[in-house]
Amino acid sequence: MNDHETHKASAPAFDHVSVMPEEVDEVFASLTHGVVVDATLGGAGHATAILAAHPDVSVVGLDQDEVALAAARERLARFGDRVTFCHVRFDRLAETLRDLGIDEIDGALFDLGVSSPQLDVAERGFSFRNDGPLDMRMDQRQSMTAEDFVNQSDESTLVQVLNRNDERHARRIARAIVTARPITTTGQLADVVRDAVPAAARRTGGHPARKTFQAIRIEINNEIAILEDALEQALAMLAPGGRCAVLAYHSGEDRIVKRVFRDAAGEAPRPRPDLPPPPGSEATVSLLWRGAKRPT
Repeated sequence: MNDHETHKASAPAFDHVSVMPEEVDEVFASLTHGVVVDATLGGAGHATAILAAHPDVSVVGLDQDEVALAAARERLARFGDRVTFCHVRFDRLAETLRDLGIDEIDGALFDLGVSSPQLDVAERGFSFRNDGPLDMRMDQRQSMTAEDFVNQSDESTLVQVLNRNDERHARRIARAIVTARPITTTGQLADVVRDAVPAAARRTGGHPARKTFQAIRIEINNEIAILEDALEQALAMLAPGGRCAVLAYHSGEDRIVKRVFRDAAGEAPRPRPDLPPPPGSEATVSLLWRGAKRPT
């Protein structure tokens, strides 16, 4: 078992059930050998299935969450040196692989968003349901926390971030946050958002703070900002016949994934469709299916 970076964390409980494992298995069913990059290793559910089903395949697991990596090391220990663990964010995918002497890959998997073990631990500060410090960092080496962002951002910045997450009451919530500062816990923030949302809206669509918490988490972890570049890196490194799969849980992520895949497959609209495509623009990627598959 290889370590790309020395680790010090022991593995606390990080029990996570992977989403759509059958569909992911279908994508990688044709693998016979080579390297698969699990760009969001997490609890290693998908990596475990890939390694167990394909004995001549190795996995490079990336994750910026050291707690998740510690749990993955324990879960994947039985696969020995077929697994390499890297404590990096997935926008360093190509750089990390080249540092390992890997020039091409046979598969790439991205399982985006936050996992249930992260939400369940109050100290991580991801959840509006569990009171704890207002943190939300995937990578504890990062300096910016959700508390920093909430208390240091001006009202217009807060409005923009909430609007990007389709929050209908962005201005009311942003104004309430600024008025209530300093805000230091998830419970405080959840209460401020709840009280800012009109009473009628509180009775529909789940907890009124859900989109606000999601928007702040996405912002401080740069989840949307780094996605396009990371996907393009993965597609550029795919060997002939290689496969890439992405699980997305947010409309912004979904739009980026579909656009990157369509562009790579040469399906993006051209400014002059009446003219032939320019030389060198031929697609090098084909789509296994159109649109997105949804879980049962």
